[in-house]
Amino acid sequence: MAEDMAKTVIIEETGGPEVLKVVERPVGAPGPGEIRIRHKACGLNFIDTYQRSGLYPMELPHALGREASGIVEAVGEGVTHLKPGDRAAYAGSPAGAYAEARVMPASEVCPLPEAISFEEGAAMMLKGMTVQYLFHRTTPLKAGDTVLFHAAAGGVGLIACQWAKSEGITLIGTAGTDEKCALALEHGAAHCINYKTEDWVAKVRELTGGVGVDVVMDAVGKDTFEGSLDCLRPLGMMISFGNASGAVEPFSVNLLAAKGSLKITRPTLFTHTSDHETCQAMARMLFDKVESGAVKIRIDQRFPLDQVADAHRALEARQTTGQTILTV
Repeated sequence: MAEDMAKTVIIEETGGPEVLKVVERPVGAPGPGEIRIRHKACGLNFIDTYQRSGLYPMELPHALGREASGIVEAVGEGVTHLKPGDRAAYAGSPAGAYAEARVMPASEVCPLPEAISFEEGAAMMLKGMTVQYLFHRTTPLKAGDTVLFHAAAGGVGLIACQWAKSEGITLIGTAGTDEKCALALEHGAAHCINYKTEDWVAKVRELTGGVGVDVVMDAVGKDTFEGSLDCLRPLGMMISFGNASGAVEPFSVNLLAAKGSLKITRPTLFTHTSDHETCQAMARMLFDKVESGAVKIRIDQRFPLDQVADAHRALEARQTTGQTILTV
């Protein structure tokens, strides 16, 4: 069994989608604190494109992919929360989820409830736990608060729209087409602004009676950064958690004073999930949201593992809505 081979997507150099290679690799047996998992589906995320392009540097060659679901085949010494035969899903480190099977650290792998399909499990972990930390672990948010969420029809966005609604939080979304805006509204956004046809900063001010929002959640990065600050109320919180349009350029911290004593943070999911107990608790909250029906996981694109380059092209060209998965 230890000599089994598995198709795995790797990069040997950084660049465009053409640098993605599908190779056969030996899987091996799990060591202490590790599991071996046979994947049923893998999730696709912007972080994968940042690692492929070199924006987030990695030692090369390296496998790609940060989330997947499947069945645990073997557990190493000291692993107590999983056993062979368990359904499981994860958003974890190191990268390597674009594979038929792998050995990996067990601490970020979570038991997947029977009520949640493997496809949903693969599609929801990274984005769903991102929404969990945005709403529950970054700054205090309560019913009645107002949040501006960019790319509201994307993978994280559609979960965030539903999450906000389930907690009585008013979410104002932005998206690049009327169709995407309609999708965000359908998923629970209170308002959605087409940033290509409207001045979104002025519209947010209008929707909040000139006050501004309590929190901005921005994974777009460079293109929306300064406008996002202009949408905040005094003492508001800017959560910058991604760079879909490129990295935010350096700015003077005095800008935050001038715009109303604003706060800013640049969190990552993996800081939160690196603690085993925290990771498992975040996943349980996410699973509860999905099992209760408060959050539905919408998978709009499926690509076979061999067509991973096409999947990356679609994501980077803003051609996707909801979740995208690789089928194994």
